[in-house]
Amino acid sequence: MRPTIRRLAAPGLAALLSMGAYCLAMAILGSYPFGPRSRAVNDLGNQFIPFHARLWDLLHGESSGDLFFNWNSGYGVPFLADFLTYLMNPFSWLVGLFPRDLVDFPVFLVTLLSVGLATTLMTVFLGRLRAGSGGLRALLSVGYGMCSWVLNDGHADPMWMWGLVSLPLIGIAADWCLHRRRWVAGTLLLALSWAGNFYTAAMATLAMALVLALRLLLADKAPARDRLRSLARAASMALVGIALAAPAMTVTLQASKDSQPAPEAVFPGRPPLLDQLAQLLPGGRGDAPVPNIFIGVLGLLLVAAFPFVRAVPLKARVGWYVLAAGVAVSFVWQPTILLWHGFALPNGSPYRAAFVLSGIFVMIAWLALAHHPRVRELAAGAGLVALLALLCRDRHSVGTSTWILVAGGGAVALAALMILSALRARPDAPRPRAGGALRAVAATALTCTVLLGSAYSAFSVTALRDKVAWFRPKTTLSEQALAARDGLTARADWPRSRTDPGPHEFANNDPLLIGGEGGSYYSSYVPAATARTLHGLGGGWYIKGRHTLSFEDPVGRALMGVSSSLAMGPNGPGSYTVRHWDAAPLLTIRQELPPPGGSDDTVFARQERVLGAKVYEVPELAPAAGPAPARVPGGWLLPGTGGATFTARCAPGSTAVLHAPWFDGEAAAPGGTATGVGRRDITANPARTLGAVPADGRLVVRFTGHGAQHVPEHAIGCLSPRKLDAAVAALRARGPLRLATSGHGLTAALPAGSSGSAVLAVPLVRGWSCAVDGGPSRAPGSFGGLLAVPLGSGASRLSCAYTPPGLKPGLAASGGALLALAAVAGVTANRRRRDRRTGAAAPEPPSPAELPKPDIPTYL
Repeated sequence: MRPTIRRLAAPGLAALLSMGAYCLAMAILGSYPFGPRSRAVNDLGNQFIPFHARLWDLLHGESSGDLFFNWNSGYGVPFLADFLTYLMNPFSWLVGLFPRDLVDFPVFLVTLLSVGLATTLMTVFLGRLRAGSGGLRALLSVGYGMCSWVLNDGHADPMWMWGLVSLPLIGIAADWCLHRRRWVAGTLLLALSWAGNFYTAAMATLAMALVLALRLLLADKAPARDRLRSLARAASMALVGIALAAPAMTVTLQASKDSQPAPEAVFPGRPPLLDQLAQLLPGGRGDAPVPNIFIGVLGLLLVAAFPFVRAVPLKARVGWYVLAAGVAVSFVWQPTILLWHGFALPNGSPYRAAFVLSGIFVMIAWLALAHHPRVRELAAGAGLVALLALLCRDRHSVGTSTWILVAGGGAVALAALMILSALRARPDAPRPRAGGALRAVAATALTCTVLLGSAYSAFSVTALRDKVAWFRPKTTLSEQALAARDGLTARADWPRSRTDPGPHEFANNDPLLIGGEGGSYYSSYVPAATARTLHGLGGGWYIKGRHTLSFEDPVGRALMGVSSSLAMGPNGPGSYTVRHWDAAPLLTIRQELPPPGGSDDTVFARQERVLGAKVYEVPELAPAAGPAPARVPGGWLLPGTGGATFTARCAPGSTAVLHAPWFDGEAAAPGGTATGVGRRDITANPARTLGAVPADGRLVVRFTGHGAQHVPEHAIGCLSPRKLDAAVAALRARGPLRLATSGHGLTAALPAGSSGSAVLAVPLVRGWSCAVDGGPSRAPGSFGGLLAVPLGSGASRLSCAYTPPGLKPGLAASGGALLALAAVAGVTANRRRRDRRTGAAAPEPPSPAELPKPDIPTYL
């Protein structure tokens, strides 16, 4: 038992120190859960907390959908790709153990526990890389768990934090390949890494492949045959391990192909060299994108000392430094940036793989320390760090915190390392008690330096980041959000109609965060068909359609079966109420579908076609007195300043609806005002009401643009509330007798002899299949972008189901990999049984303390 405890002591120490440092920093900062300051910056608040709230609903059976389909967002969208991308970190599933109102806390635990597990595994892996002190391995591993990538990139992306775990996990599997052991176990580690987050696991796999190649190159005493066998073993392990997690790739690949294209990402070019080098220094944060790589002052000091450690053969020193330099260069060269990121330049930071370089630096630091650097070698490393700090002193990321950590923490770390080095150099020195006490003091000083330095780095970086407006934290499940959720729940009427949380955006995924069935949806997997359909019917979007919005106009809401929607309350901002009106049912039966298109293909005409009734007047706009706008094809161009006024004639009492998707400015009418933030293709305004048309029928609208703005020729439609009510009543009369939705399907009982087509108020995407009266399942058609099913001459039952594209081939690949894994495991077990029967059992595998083997040099 005691040897087991001793083996667990160092990994446990690493986890406690790293998690303790992170918690200490957040407590000093007053960040959640240690204070009132939210930690939900950027996509953490807009995407990942809402997705974890959705996971809570699924785990507790309180969601109308399942893993395949999400009825709540985008008026119905696929979900499995979101789950596999954003929620497969095993720590994410802890969300089910806490109340839903506290979903922020388990999301915090995802980051915290991922840091702890990553440092634990890195401590184990360093022992495989080179045997040595467990305590010192733990201290260096803390630098990995609290590296700059975690503090700047990973903390806000819970799923990426599994990549931090995957790197040492795959490293352990690669080490088994090096010594030709545990193929089955290594394959399972690869599968676990790729299933948890395939995006960062691919980066970790590539990095550890480079590390394995270097270790094999340096093993010049090993026969070439053995090195090739190790490579073949690693390749087969990776192939089968990745195949076990194949659905994570096949489903997301198909979803990505079907998704709305993101705005084009442009690589801004290689950052200045000194800005890159400055990121080696702990505690700072630059104002421009650079790879975030620092690992703390202890690791930095040892990495700097590594070239001078003579106990490490020259070729090993050169090899490891060339590896680190090569990886660093690959981060700032566009072709290799594409390689690290799956051949797609990411929107946002192009340096998401930086954690692998931090891991390589920790490996180099351990190789230096495990070879017992001498005092003069440590001094040379300290001189190199001082030169680095001097060269980078004017960089934006080098501030007060950097100087405190480098000068203060570096001096303490250097002194402690020199003491340990001196004590090792004089093992027979007199007064052993004094030597033991001195060794304890040095070890304590190193531990305190790592703990406090890591905490201070986390505090400093987080405080600097939170000052940037883009990263200012937002409160997601605030009192107002919870009150809004209660109001929506009280009005819930699914699946007879939708209760829409509206466009108020507590987060970019309000339907997942606070409930309801709305149009808001923000994900990398927004289907292009969904974005185009909602936009074509008057919906708004951000990020070129990667974030769709709920409808804000009466016809759009009626088309999607929205009977209740969250609106601003009587007490102004911060107060909300739920407004109710009649809406069409989710499923309607149409006798004849009009052909798509038309000569007057405005949003008002498209809405009328899908509604099946004429409810709009679309007047001609005429410039009024004052500065005249320029007539251009498709509308008018406003003057650069002052704006322009237009008049139009409509039926008195009708409702003026504005649709100017790319307009950036304000449109004001006597009945109301609408503010637009349109930007061609990137941000589209939804159709919005401007109030009632005056009694004289003359509508005056003033457009004030931010700069020279385009106003569409048919920007105004005048809606007849009476005609809309009649159209909705007609659709309700043609609704199903009963309608029920399951996790990823629906069934409807129709009036006997129903003919024509059944139209479901859900954007049509690939993966749907429908059957009429129990007949064969067929892919449905499209009506204005919505799902439409021909009923034939008469039908009484309809059923539809959604299956994610790519799931079946992914499961087939996983099944094949599982058979291969079982076959290898069976052959191995049979061989062991045979060896035991014949008394020729293979020798026990060596312990980490006995590694490396004689044919593998000790510096590996």
